[in-house]
Amino acid sequence: MTSLPLFQRLTKCWQTSSRIIASVLKPPVKILVTGAAGQIGYAVMPIIARGQMLGPDQPVIIHMLDIPSASEALGGLKMELIDSALPLLRGVIATTDVAQACKDVNFVIMLAGFPRKEGMERKELMSKNVAIYKAQASALEQHAAPNCKILVVANPANTNALILKEFAPSIQPKNITCLTRLDHNRALGHLSERLNVHVGDVKNVIIWGNHSSTQYPDANHAIVKTEFGEKSAKELVANDTWMKGEFISTVQQRGAAIIKARKQSSSLSAASAACDHMHDWILGTPKGTWVSMGVYSDGAYGIPAGIIYSFPVNCDKGEWSIVQGLKIDEFSRAKMEATANELVEEKNLAYSYLN
Repeated sequence: MTSLPLFQRLTKCWQTSSRIIASVLKPPVKILVTGAAGQIGYAVMPIIARGQMLGPDQPVIIHMLDIPSASEALGGLKMELIDSALPLLRGVIATTDVAQACKDVNFVIMLAGFPRKEGMERKELMSKNVAIYKAQASALEQHAAPNCKILVVANPANTNALILKEFAPSIQPKNITCLTRLDHNRALGHLSERLNVHVGDVKNVIIWGNHSSTQYPDANHAIVKTEFGEKSAKELVANDTWMKGEFISTVQQRGAAIIKARKQSSSLSAASAACDHMHDWILGTPKGTWVSMGVYSDGAYGIPAGIIYSFPVNCDKGEWSIVQGLKIDEFSRAKMEATANELVEEKNLAYSYLN
């Protein structure tokens, strides 16, 4: 009996706190995840629903889309989200209907794509994904909310994003991006291991170009926080051969290494990177820090305009801008041009299927 007044006081305190928290929450936003029944979809859902992507004050309604053969798995994922009793999760729609999935969505993470199978030629993979992204672009064009922001994850991510732009003309090009944050995070992790420092003390690596084996992971401008202040990563590594060799190849081939080890492609790290991408895009990058995003090229750094290319960007209030004025040496220029050339080839191949 003596504990009853205390219990009542705690209950009243909890109810008051809940009302205060509820009063400062933003209106719910709708987030579409395509290919949601797959491994990355399974990994990304709790990150989104717990507020780690858009913040602890942002309620979400999650739209999950997949193909009819995955509808049962999609339903199971919906049950798990409900069973998690997540306070920020205000609704879940699991559907195989693309129009219903795209209805009034504010943010989109596109995981859906035709996977490359053994023996499949790159041209065949491209043709299948062109058809998928043409159809989904049309649905977003008709049904998504104004100023909808889109992240393409499925490969070939850069060119899939470009196809999306072509068939969703009312969506501003700056609102269509692709994921290179996974490569960016891999570069941070590899550099931190080399220097035996915490990954949170390393910033400003760059991924230039395509999310493919031609990408250029660049640590020339990276900064490391030390007890003596911020230092150049290049100076601390003090090994140009490693910087131009093992560092680049390890980041470029990390996905293949994970497939070899797990017998499956990256899912947890891809989900985490997708949420990092959206988080920084919407909520902003810290002052003095940039991140890598695949964005529509305007010709910066001599990269051809009209392709989706990974650049270093700053983000503020939901807008990204390419970091300007970085010094580019001859080695870097050659790497940047090589990956740009591959993207131009991909663009031409994709457009040949469109025509």
